[in-house]
Amino acid sequence: MPRLTPELAQAVHARIRYYRDLGVHDFYRRADPVSESVIELESVSVTNAEPEPAIPVRKATPPPSLPVISTESIASADRPAALQAIRADIGDCTRCPLAFQGRHTIVFGDGSPDARLMFIGEGPGADEDAQGLPFVGRAGQLLNNMIAAMGLQRSDVYIANIVKCRPPQNRVPEPEEANTCTQFLFRQIDVIRPQVIVALGATAATYLLGGKSPLARLRGRLHEARGAKLIVTYHPAYLLRDPTQKKEAWKDLQLAMAELGLKARG
Repeated sequence: MPRLTPELAQAVHARIRYYRDLGVHDFYRRADPVSESVIELESVSVTNAEPEPAIPVRKATPPPSLPVISTESIASADRPAALQAIRADIGDCTRCPLAFQGRHTIVFGDGSPDARLMFIGEGPGADEDAQGLPFVGRAGQLLNNMIAAMGLQRSDVYIANIVKCRPPQNRVPEPEEANTCTQFLFRQIDVIRPQVIVALGATAATYLLGGKSPLARLRGRLHEARGAKLIVTYHPAYLLRDPTQKKEAWKDLQLAMAELGLKARG
């Protein structure tokens, strides 16, 4: 068998580490030669076509389920340190192939540890990868405007993503990438204990709800996730491509506002 390129060797090493993190330690070499098409990592083209983006549905072993931390477990004053502990646990992460596919910065999250409202998107883009903060590009500017329309400031809420590393060409995260990374997201949610979570786009909704459904079926009603009310709406990047859907997104945000007792800023 020909030697692997350095890039592919790194990707294979990351894949093996991923399986070891899930408790799989025994690997066996097939008797027949394996073609490059078998060992080559698959890539998904960028579509981001809301309301039903092309989300990979191949089965992937999820990480062990994490118990929800009770509200009394972490006092408000201790939440910043608890979040820092999660970030320290992530470290310079190489648990999935995204670490070797052009990532510059791990984008952990941004906002108030005491936030009653949390926004969760799909993954970092180029601006986020450069700055290390979620939603700082054009989609982030629109999200800031959406937050302001709710009568809040960005510093009042907490913002994160399903994956903390930028997928190449902003493609949809692979199941193994998302399932590896959401264990840290769930821990962030359990520390912050938001009253309401807004899932921005179908990818966020899929991994927060544990299954795929068309966005049209998920919008307009309340769901449950990690002890919080979950509301599904369009990703701001989609709203930039189709501004006619902003009115529909505003309806979704009004559901969140009703749960939080907020009034729109006049």
